[in-house]
Amino acid sequence: MSSNYRPLICIISAPSGSGKSTLVNELLKLVPDLDFSISYTTRAPRGSEQNGKQYHFVSREEFEQMIRSDEFLEHANVFGNYYGTARRFLEEAKEKKHDLLLDIDVQGAEQMKRKLPEAVSIFVLPPDRKTLELRLRKRSEDTEEVIARRLVTASREIGNYDKYDYILINDDLEESIERLQSIVLSERLLRSGPPRSAGETKIVEQANHHRLANVRDRVGPILASFGDPPLSARP
Repeated sequence: MSSNYRPLICIISAPSGSGKSTLVNELLKLVPDLDFSISYTTRAPRGSEQNGKQYHFVSREEFEQMIRSDEFLEHANVFGNYYGTARRFLEEAKEKKHDLLLDIDVQGAEQMKRKLPEAVSIFVLPPDRKTLELRLRKRSEDTEEVIARRLVTASREIGNYDKYDYILINDDLEESIERLQSIVLSERLLRSGPPRSAGETKIVEQANHHRLANVRDRVGPILASFGDPPLSARP
């Protein structure tokens, strides 16, 4: 019998190299009863990635069979590889009465918001293009061609920032972890009514600083640092 619990669903998206994975890993250590949906992908593991930890690595044939079986809440093709969020993670969170964190790209987030409009969406931005490029190079995972492609994709993705509920500018890792934690805890608090203590009020106020309406003025210079993507790269 399925649980009647309605999990808080948090979607987090970011251009590759924005530090999203580090933020997610730290958040999961700090917030109890928060499950992480590990995406399925057809791309090959990178570096020390392990199956079932960073991703569930499957063949293209297996992934396409899962699509046909309607096993995904969302899925997308990114750089020629499939990525998708399995429905089972939401069902498992319901059964455990846990909340669920989804790490998905802009395409997937749009699908999720259509299916689950109550989901809370968070977009992580780098402070500027130069910082993002330095982070991509520091990873030493990609060729020059791939880095250039990721930067073009990033410039296109950040143009979707205004479709998200919260914007988190990752300019300082420790502060960004604290900000992300406040967003998730604030959303939990608001689901149960107005804040009841000074501590709860502080958490909600801190989260509100990162609501879309309150950060638009800070996003402008970031967008400007990326400029316009080449015509050939536009959708």
